[in-house]
Amino acid sequence: MVQVDTQAFLDDLYALRQIGAFKTGVSRPTYSAADMESRHWLVDRMAEVGLAGSIDGIGNVFGKTSRPGPIALVGSHIESQIEAGWLDGALGVVAGLALARSGLAVDVCAFADEESHFEGGYIGSRSIVGDLSEAQMDASRSRDRQQTLRDALASAGLAGRERVQIDPARYRGFFEMHIEQGSQLEKDALKIGVVSGIVGIWAWSIVVEGQQDHAGGTTMAERRDAGLSAVRLLAALDEVFPKVCGPRSTWTTCNVTFEPGAPVGIIPGRAEIRLEFRDQSMAVLERMEAALAAVVQESNRRERTKATLQSVNKSMPVICDSEMIAALAKAAQHHAGTEWQHMPSGAGHDAKMIAKKLPVSMLFVPSIGGVSHHWTEDTSDEDLALGIQVLASAVETYLAGR
Repeated sequence: MVQVDTQAFLDDLYALRQIGAFKTGVSRPTYSAADMESRHWLVDRMAEVGLAGSIDGIGNVFGKTSRPGPIALVGSHIESQIEAGWLDGALGVVAGLALARSGLAVDVCAFADEESHFEGGYIGSRSIVGDLSEAQMDASRSRDRQQTLRDALASAGLAGRERVQIDPARYRGFFEMHIEQGSQLEKDALKIGVVSGIVGIWAWSIVVEGQQDHAGGTTMAERRDAGLSAVRLLAALDEVFPKVCGPRSTWTTCNVTFEPGAPVGIIPGRAEIRLEFRDQSMAVLERMEAALAAVVQESNRRERTKATLQSVNKSMPVICDSEMIAALAKAAQHHAGTEWQHMPSGAGHDAKMIAKKLPVSMLFVPSIGGVSHHWTEDTSDEDLALGIQVLASAVETYLAGR
């Protein structure tokens, strides 16, 4: 059975943690100086473990093995959210380095901007599977719309570089190791999560139109308060969704804006809600969509305002490959005994994009306190070391066809 140099693996993780360090986490937004420093650091590390590394025209760092096939693709991302954790994404990339160092036939990739600092989402992994056009790159702006994607690429020294695309014929499948970003493993005193699938994320805009008016001169009987209607609509959703959702469904009010949004004196004439819900099951997602439409319809019947529902994005669920799941489960059983479980991923990952070209799988290790996307995010060295050994054994088994 393949043996991983866990100390070298941990040393790499801690070295990467120093780039863009913020308190006990990191802050490496996409194409920032810290992000680009980490990408060049990764190219150097790839050379040390026998991979030919390069950075392409979207910022993907790609390392190719010279070992004979079959080959697995392993990776994730190394940019972070603002003032965020040190393991989200980075763990999956450094895991790939560890597998290459151990002698396994793997290519390693750090996909650019999984954290969506630029419009479009998953631009690195979408680019590498041929799903990002030049026109989409032209249209993309940063979250605050202060910088175009093209300008960011130029500032990072990436303008004019060719964008790499993967050859599906080269690989048996894609493995992504990740922290759970939740608390289920920790609560159940488990060490490993073998991911069964990645949730679909359906995002919506609900615009409520009323009448802007004076907060003192307009009687309650006369009002068409868009803000109050929006709040009542959200409360109705929170009553209805539990009746139609699955055991791991989530729904989130991501943003609510009122116009004109004055602190005093003005009744809101317009409200916009950004809402999302998530589940691994298409049937559940469709039930939640129908419930949402019914609540909006009922709001329009009861209120003196008009609510309009519009789909913003429907990211479909991805089911992980059964053979890869079996290899991970076998390895988890061997190394972790009974301290593992099958589980869905409630977050989005680059694996969803890679699934358009390759079979995919994911492995989770616990997040202390369930924390992620915050600088206090952490996982014990013991759990990290166990996770990399499980991953290595699974990849070895899968590539051998056992």
